[in-house]
Amino acid sequence: MTSNLDQLCVNTIRTLAMDGVQKANSGHPGMPMGMADAAYVLWTQFLKHNPADPTWADRDRFVLSAGHGSMLLYSLLYLTGYNLPLEQLKQFRQWESLTPGHPEYGDTPGVETTTGPLGQGFATGVGMALAERLLAARLNRPGFEVVGHHTYGIVSDGDLMEGISHEAASLAGHLGLGKLIYLYDDNQITIEGNTALAFSEDIVGRFEAYGWQVLAVDGHDRAAIAGAIEQAQADTERPSLIICRTHIGYGSPNKQDTASAHGEPLGAEEVRRAKEALGWPADAEFYVPEEALARFRAAQDQGAKAQGKWDGLVARYENEYPDEAAEWKRRLAGELPENWEAALPSFEAGDGPLATRAAGGKIMAALGPVLPELVGGSADLHPSTKTYLSDYAAVSKDDYGARNLHFGIREHAMGGIMNGMALHGGFRPYGSTFLVFSDYVRPSVRLAALMGQPVIYVFTHDSIFVGEDGPTHQPVEHVASLRAIPGLTVIRPADANETVAAWRTTIAHEEGPVALILTRQKLPILAQADATGVARGGYVLDDVPAPQVILVASGSEVSVALEAKELLAGEGIAARVVSMPSWELFEAQPQAYRDEVLPPGVGARVTVEAGVPLGWDRYAGPQGAIIGLGRFGASAPYQRLAQEFGFTAENVAAQAKACLE
Repeated sequence: MTSNLDQLCVNTIRTLAMDGVQKANSGHPGMPMGMADAAYVLWTQFLKHNPADPTWADRDRFVLSAGHGSMLLYSLLYLTGYNLPLEQLKQFRQWESLTPGHPEYGDTPGVETTTGPLGQGFATGVGMALAERLLAARLNRPGFEVVGHHTYGIVSDGDLMEGISHEAASLAGHLGLGKLIYLYDDNQITIEGNTALAFSEDIVGRFEAYGWQVLAVDGHDRAAIAGAIEQAQADTERPSLIICRTHIGYGSPNKQDTASAHGEPLGAEEVRRAKEALGWPADAEFYVPEEALARFRAAQDQGAKAQGKWDGLVARYENEYPDEAAEWKRRLAGELPENWEAALPSFEAGDGPLATRAAGGKIMAALGPVLPELVGGSADLHPSTKTYLSDYAAVSKDDYGARNLHFGIREHAMGGIMNGMALHGGFRPYGSTFLVFSDYVRPSVRLAALMGQPVIYVFTHDSIFVGEDGPTHQPVEHVASLRAIPGLTVIRPADANETVAAWRTTIAHEEGPVALILTRQKLPILAQADATGVARGGYVLDDVPAPQVILVASGSEVSVALEAKELLAGEGIAARVVSMPSWELFEAQPQAYRDEVLPPGVGARVTVEAGVPLGWDRYAGPQGAIIGLGRFGASAPYQRLAQEFGFTAENVAAQAKACLE
């Protein structure tokens, strides 16, 4: 057994990782073994955290972007004293354990974000670092740095290959996020073999071109690692990438520096040999020397002292700056200001016709002054998506007190950065692009839903009625695709007032993200629009005493359904019109309410939505008709497209009559 305490601690991390993966017979031992030195230095010498309070507002954030190396993080959390018992490490990757295969936000104390899909953690960390800078600019005062922490992360070769990391790194450098520090595990191994198979770029040159400080060290030289982190902290104008040249599977006699160390257990015999090579008891499983544990557990006392000092600062801040302190507490608690809804506008028929994107812009302008936590932007499209808060400046490295974010043409990074801002706390981030480009942001949307984060997506230009731009820019399958994501609420309002209701519902929605689906084309303002009905996902918009047929539509097609109702009335057919802006909200209602809106006894139904018909059978029923689009669109004025594809009152009426035959 080595007598060197630091080496003893590092090898404790390595052997816990080996044992956890081996017991599960599943996982990734190589990265934790290779990055144990760097992680040990960061967590014991630099990371500001309190294991007794994982939610301390001014803690440093740590993101394991290389989420496959989860046993590294779990070992550190257990060793430093978080509420993660050793027994949970023994249950790695098992049913209902606190140690899932990849880190899951909300499952494990101390896990800041869900990672695993490579590159996501990289972008999420950028969002956390940005949130820190924005809050500091808004709330800090001379002598009162109540917001002042770093964001650290471990990123891998795979992270740096993914396109999202390119997007996020570019923006981080542009914004000068000097409190963002990433340790790059340069082990030069992927699942398929050496990274040279597909990865030969100049990483130093790439990140320097982005505006980062780049440092390179031997990833097993702890003194050099510490010196590099100090140098990174000293550069407050640039984010820092510390390249740690490591050996994957460090200490494994036969698998070190091989692809087999990446994603599979070492094997019982190789674990034994690795422990012997590290000077460890060969037969001891999950062995933690008392002196090593004591060294790690010093984080508890250090964290308590750091948080106690900060608590004292906050108490003085509250006396000196009560208004700022009140806003700070409210935003971090995720509470909304009193009477914020009073700022919402309303629209009259004389205000229209009005595109729902334009209505959304007016709504956001009204909400901006009363919701300082509403911060976001677009992927270079705000003149089209109408999402720029016109009374506020744009965020830059010279102005973190602004509200508008220029994400650039970086949809994927936009999504990951918004996740980071939401996870950090203090913000309701929004991001916008055309609906057809939601595919570019989808992996980040999925993670927001998985983590239950209240991120807002404003997707405009919502159907084939984009018109002349043609099928490349006409979303057909996208609304259905978004509805398929569990935990994502999709709202497609029918007019300006439904858009007001959609925004009201979105802001009040605390669990999970919301996607607002808005039109490019102008729509009539509907006198019958009902805010309560929108909040319930679907409602009777226009009714008759004894409906023979029910017309169900979303978004711009609701107006078409209303016109069809009048045509049917002229032929003596009584039709109810149901606006269905959100399936998710409607399905959450009691069955009695859903049956009230869609009476089971009325089987003649027609659903209308300018997209793929997938899923609409649940509302059309076995006797009903579905008017949708089973193909891509075409380039032409949208009025012509409506005629060609059957999104007309005449066709809706004809389909309704056919259902009654």
